[in-house]
Amino acid sequence: MSYVLFAQHGWADTHHSLAGLARQIAPDAAVLCTPDLGWWRTWLPMEARIRQVEAEATAVLRQYPDLPVRIMGHSMGGLIWIELLTRHPEWRSRVHSLVVIGSPVGGSDLGRLFDPLGAFPLVARDLGRDRRPLAEAIAAEIPTLSIASDLDGGSDGTVPLFATQFSHARWICLRGLSHAILNRHAQVGAAVQAFWHQPTSTPPDPTPLGHLKTALHALPLTDCHPRDFPRARLQCRYPEGHSLSLWLNAAGVLHVYLADAHTTCHYAGYAGWGDRPAVQRALQRLSSP
Repeated sequence: MSYVLFAQHGWADTHHSLAGLARQIAPDAAVLCTPDLGWWRTWLPMEARIRQVEAEATAVLRQYPDLPVRIMGHSMGGLIWIELLTRHPEWRSRVHSLVVIGSPVGGSDLGRLFDPLGAFPLVARDLGRDRRPLAEAIAAEIPTLSIASDLDGGSDGTVPLFATQFSHARWICLRGLSHAILNRHAQVGAAVQAFWHQPTSTPPDPTPLGHLKTALHALPLTDCHPRDFPRARLQCRYPEGHSLSLWLNAAGVLHVYLADAHTTCHYAGYAGWGDRPAVQRALQRLSSP
């Protein structure tokens, strides 16, 4: 089978590891495109990196106009392809599948921590952007897989699990793998190949819990680790048994947690100081019967 496989590395990395994984899981007939963005350049704003991948992808697509396309991106590489498929909807009809690996689609909490006001011309500002609406629009049209790993009870050590979740995408959570090795681990390769064999979309969760999670995604919240969930106080319990709980840390940052009837946390996020009043008003509406 012949197809074009775009494999894009992420922040603070080069193309070597992900290109190696691509060679392992793709057939010999596949055309591989693995742009190297340069380790130090990935610390600079994303736009120039997006344009580089756009230029290389455009050339490959023109060179192989009859081949279908498969895409996988690790971390920031997944975000780059979400941007490109948003900017080039005409490419989508050729795309067999999109796989994002450890990508903070909901926005990187570390990026927002480093640059909470978006004041510095570095990549942190771009990594902190919420691209969930863009990703959901793509996943509604292209079979999409989001691969995460739970290393510490809520993240891969870098990206919170909740930041990797978005509607229409199939979500797989591996265990015990750090963010840094997701770009080359055999378990990731096996998950990608399995998805390629059956590339299907996943309908949005129709349950009340799913609807509430969607409502929280629409608020100006930064997805985060649920480690402080035990400190939170109950805000509201719904007839189905799930609940909203809140925690205000010492810095005055409001944390929001959504749990099911078994007190398993299904979402954690926090509101910045400027967004806190609006979030509190929205939570009051969500807490009303």
